[in-house]
Amino acid sequence: MASIIEAPEGKPEHDVITLIRSDLFRHAGRTSASALFHHLLCNRSFRYCFWLRACRSPWTIVRVIAKLMHRYLSNKYGIQIPARTRIGPGLYIGHHMGIIVNWTATIGSNCNIGQFTTIGSNHDNAARIGDRVYIGPGTSIVEGVTIGDNATIGAGSIVVKDVPADATVAGNPARVISWKAPARYVQNPWRG
Repeated sequence: MASIIEAPEGKPEHDVITLIRSDLFRHAGRTSASALFHHLLCNRSFRYCFWLRACRSPWTIVRVIAKLMHRYLSNKYGIQIPARTRIGPGLYIGHHMGIIVNWTATIGSNCNIGQFTTIGSNHDNAARIGDRVYIGPGTSIVEGVTIGDNATIGAGSIVVKDVPADATVAGNPARVISWKAPARYVQNPWRG
């Protein structure tokens, strides 16, 4: 889980442009200007990711516009991912609706988040999610659990305990159901 947005010294590990490129690559499989414009216009999930990332821009005018767009799209799509949430490169939002992420969550690189997912906390101690994790639709991840690298969380799961790396979990409460084909649903991983 080393590829979160903030390095230990407090300096950004990845700049905003790299984060946007990584998210574009996850959605489009390429990082060309034409892919950027196409996905900004036609892909609501990428559009949300773009403005979420732009909220951390070092340029004040871009940051102000990004925060306005982020707030607008959060209300429009019903997605609440605070801009200060630590998210590594290569975020993929499967469908652009009904996602809640507590600001204390840490999400690694190349993670997928499905619609109607909640990563919550009542005590500001949300989950720590590793790299190449697939979170299926309708999943709830409760409090300070740790989800290992390459984990797959099945649709509708309620995660209340740590998930080991390379495991597939499902159910309420979520239990390991398989160790086969870890990270199989993480397509176009960013390797930059």
